[in-house]
Amino acid sequence: MENLLPLVFASVAGAGHAFEPDHLLAVSSMVSRRDSTALAMKDGLYWGLGHTTMIALVGSVILLSRATFLQSGYFEAAVGLMLIVMGLSRLAGKEPLGFKIKATSEHRVAYTVGLIHGLAGSGALVLLVMSEISSPLLGVLYLLVFGVGSILGMFGVAGLLSIPYTPRMRLSGRIRLVTGVVSSVACIAYGGWMIYVNV
Repeated sequence: MENLLPLVFASVAGAGHAFEPDHLLAVSSMVSRRDSTALAMKDGLYWGLGHTTMIALVGSVILLSRATFLQSGYFEAAVGLMLIVMGLSRLAGKEPLGFKIKATSEHRVAYTVGLIHGLAGSGALVLLVMSEISSPLLGVLYLLVFGVGSILGMFGVAGLLSIPYTPRMRLSGRIRLVTGVVSSVACIAYGGWMIYVNV
């Protein structure tokens, strides 16, 4: 029973993890390009899958090998740089991270953003797991359950953040422009702060 409590906590913590400022800013930048809630939620799903992929990979390496050198503030700075690139590309009307969205791979940007975020968050998460869970295999399971929670959380967050951009809301072009600019500037400012505090 004691071993189940951390796993229950992992699912709740994973869902709450989706609401961290850098995650919200990155996803809001992505979904502001969508005019469909379904597509935006699919972006959130792919973001969560990318995030979970990286946390599972890096976290497993750290847990199973105790390779603590993989924990670095430079990963957080990389997320900050990515937010700046996303904000600038949004202001310039370009696709985020330079990808051209195609019907066959339209969510690869979201997956890539999720991967980078997962790399940044894995070190601190694994330190917490290592301090509370003695079994490496149970620790890996914790990371996977945490990842599932973050997938579900980001799926919902993406849907909520996309609502103002759907045709049903009928926002004027000027309001959409202003919200896009504010979101982009917030991405750039927060990304710059992340680089400043981690480098």
